[in-house]
Amino acid sequence: MNSTSEARIHQVFYSSLVTEYITPQGKDFAFKRWHHRLVNRAKNHPGFMRFDLCPPLRCIDPVVKWYSIVHFDSPEHLDSWVGSIDRQQLVVSGRQIFHAYRFKSFTTGLEGWFSHQQGGAERPSLSSPAWKKILTVVVGLYPTLMIQSQLFSALGIFNSWSPASRMLINNLITSSILTLIVMPFISQKLHFWLQPTDLLASRKNDLTGAFIVITILGVMMVLFDRF
Repeated sequence: MNSTSEARIHQVFYSSLVTEYITPQGKDFAFKRWHHRLVNRAKNHPGFMRFDLCPPLRCIDPVVKWYSIVHFDSPEHLDSWVGSIDRQQLVVSGRQIFHAYRFKSFTTGLEGWFSHQQGGAERPSLSSPAWKKILTVVVGLYPTLMIQSQLFSALGIFNSWSPASRMLINNLITSSILTLIVMPFISQKLHFWLQPTDLLASRKNDLTGAFIVITILGVMMVLFDRF
């Protein structure tokens, strides 16, 4: 494929950002006015293509969910907009209108273990609390390492290899299993518990999720001790 074809493909596959805003009922006009300001600011940034604002989803709670989609011509320009002072200032002022927000970027197709909570430069404030992510990773890592270690030991795999080579291959295998199989499954099952910090999770969900994770770890420890 020549450079011209690559350039055309790069231009066709724009980078997009979907943002969910949760607002109280009765704030429709205020939100749309704020969003209009957001669009006008984005227009001044390099690579801006367009903004799409979906019809609001009125929930029982009572809250209203708005879904806004912004398109840029490249991942670099999208990242620049997400981290820009213009956008950060508007987000701060918008907190008087919406309760919470979270977003999902569609840029390179490379998603993380907690992909449903990704948010570029704002990931720390939009992702799950660190203690939840640590426990979740341990739930996936602990059985993977134990089963892999016992299996390799029983089969005598890599016994003749040097410690450094054995560790490298083991890490590659473990990381592949975690990323492709284990962590997506666990993250999906614990989605109710792995809520972004910006969204106030109920105390019941926090306690339920923590109890489930700790119980699973305890049961696995007992089983591995016996077998």
